[in-house]
Amino acid sequence: MTARQSDSALSADAARPSRREQILRAAAQLFAERGARAVGVDDVGAAVGVTGPAIYRHFASKDAMLAEMLEAISQRLLAGARERVAAAGPDPAAQLRALVAFQVDFALDNPALITVQDRDLGSLPAGDAAAVRRLQRRYVEVWVDVLARLRPEEGTDASRARAHAVFGLVNSTPHSAGRLPRERMAALLAAMAEAAATA
Repeated sequence: MTARQSDSALSADAARPSRREQILRAAAQLFAERGARAVGVDDVGAAVGVTGPAIYRHFASKDAMLAEMLEAISQRLLAGARERVAAAGPDPAAQLRALVAFQVDFALDNPALITVQDRDLGSLPAGDAAAVRRLQRRYVEVWVDVLARLRPEEGTDASRARAHAVFGLVNSTPHSAGRLPRERMAALLAAMAEAAATA
């Protein structure tokens, strides 16, 4: 697992992840590489240096790992977006810049999680998938509120469409990250995302 792919959003302290967090990070990387259905519990155990059955001390199943992973990142995104908006002050343009920077950083720092969320959300049991989608909708609504205040003449449906367009653009980074130095990639993505959100 390379440093670039060692997604930090699953750890309270990225430099010192707990065993549970190490398992989730390894699972995210394996799920991103092969798809959740193609990865076994033994594969995840081997990636963190334990036997597959030892994983069951932390997670009831592979589906439980996937559910916790996707719910955790959805909660992290929602909390982070709310914090950035509050810190940016009342100006919606400043709030949008803060949201874009946050989404860009998240995507560049967590490429495996972006891939897993995009590809494997449908693999979750219905109840877990519904919980993740509820969090995701709340995250989208943070963006919609900001965008609707920037372009009140358009209405919330257009703001929602703009938000999803930005996510699609920024979340394409697992396919393009690494072609440019991180700082240049972040600046390029932020400029493109702001243009997409406000054009």
